[in-house]
Amino acid sequence: MIDDYFELDWRIQLFLQVCAAVIVFIGGAKIEYITNPMGGLIYLDTGLLPSLFLGIFWIVLLMNSMNWIDGIDGLSGGVALIAVLAIFFLSIKPEVNQPPVGIITMILAGSFLGFLIFNFHPAKIIAGTSGAMFMGFILAALSIFAGTKIATTLLVLSIAVIDVLSVMIQRIRSGESVFVSDRRHLHHKLLELGWSHRKINIFFYATTALVAFVALNTREIGKVATIVLVILIMFLIMIVINKKINEKSFRL
Repeated sequence: MIDDYFELDWRIQLFLQVCAAVIVFIGGAKIEYITNPMGGLIYLDTGLLPSLFLGIFWIVLLMNSMNWIDGIDGLSGGVALIAVLAIFFLSIKPEVNQPPVGIITMILAGSFLGFLIFNFHPAKIIAGTSGAMFMGFILAALSIFAGTKIATTLLVLSIAVIDVLSVMIQRIRSGESVFVSDRRHLHHKLLELGWSHRKINIFFYATTALVAFVALNTREIGKVATIVLVILIMFLIMIVINKKINEKSFRL
């Protein structure tokens, strides 16, 4: 909330994000295992540190992913709503069977929907840094509580995560700071092509919902294949969009 008023340095933000993630584990959360894409489980039975470091990385990644896609009205709230519904359906599956997580996700879904009604373009309420980071934080934490379903949540939010990682790579290659804001994100480039806020939101919502449906109905190897496919499709989309933006700039 302080950042929304005074714009904190990225180092302070990152430090406080790590602190927030650590609090989750102080409260008793633990990643005891991760799913092996080839079948079975990989147990993190070597102590607290592997679980803690993986958890911190996961929570900080989602906090920044949701914050960075919060570039146009309705985008982060809609994606978060779809993701929390996916965690709800995941939590009530027989093999997971987490009714308390299901109750929490329904409360969150109502909260996100109530916010989203006022966040569509032109927005009367915006999430800001505090709202967008909360969305990422709570989704990351719930995915740990819901039977450590990190892979499923990662798949559901793959577009946001891939977009963030892609922009970070571009900034590093340009010799710029990773945390300096720019207009390299996918939604910014679609705006540059002339897409409306509504059209961009529909594209992100539909893609996220489709990937969520696949994530809830495939096993581990299927999730890996889907993530690889999404990465390839996103890569091709970015090539096409960059080509069209260059052509548009050349004509101008």
